[in-house]
Amino acid sequence: MIKILGYVTVFIYGLIIGSFLNVCVYRIPLNQSIVYPPSNCPRCNTRLNWKDLIPVLSYAILKGKCRYCGNKISITYPVQELFTAIIFLITYYKYGFSIYLFKYVILFSILIVISNIDIKHQDVYTSTTIPGIISGLIFAIIEQYFAIGSFKNYFIGAVIAAVIIGLIVYITGAMGEGDIEIAALCGTFIGWKLSILMIILAFILGGVIGTILIATNIKGRRDYMAFGPFLALGALISVLFGSAIINYYLVLFF
Repeated sequence: MIKILGYVTVFIYGLIIGSFLNVCVYRIPLNQSIVYPPSNCPRCNTRLNWKDLIPVLSYAILKGKCRYCGNKISITYPVQELFTAIIFLITYYKYGFSIYLFKYVILFSILIVISNIDIKHQDVYTSTTIPGIISGLIFAIIEQYFAIGSFKNYFIGAVIAAVIIGLIVYITGAMGEGDIEIAALCGTFIGWKLSILMIILAFILGGVIGTILIATNIKGRRDYMAFGPFLALGALISVLFGSAIINYYLVLFF
């Protein structure tokens, strides 16, 4: 019963955080505060009531429209709320109630915001990456203090990830400088081994998905394709399955 209650609690918190991340994705590119003013309809500017802001449920009850002006609400809002809640659940299943749960849900929350903004606006904001890097370093210090992790590991992870992506950015010009910040951010959370795996996975995922998008004419060969979301996916897979992947290849080749 307690275990079920834990999953329910984490899921609900995931929905709530997902709703807040929607606010971040909308307001950060507009250079607006993410805490004030309270949520309002972007069309009629009516301040939304609490019953309009219940994650997923309000969208379903209102049939995807504003209660006050009938403006259509994007399906991406409830989808992101559900996605965040599911990611929180998987992380809880993997790490239980531990420092790693809080550490990684913070990382994933930041990456969800960065990825959505990168996809929509082709930009990465330091207002998301710098706080993320600082948060990662704080967790690294905490782990070092309690002897459950090495600050050096995470610091080197940030440096290695930033240098690898930085070299690619400046040599090829095919990626943006914001990707360097994203890589450094992830490195402070996951360490150097998982950072290398993250980058490998990001390029594999980018290549596969890019090929599919071009083959289906959704994207052209010359169209811009945000790389931040692939780094985020690489980090997600590395956190949840990285140790198993690394051990599998070590056994396979050695």
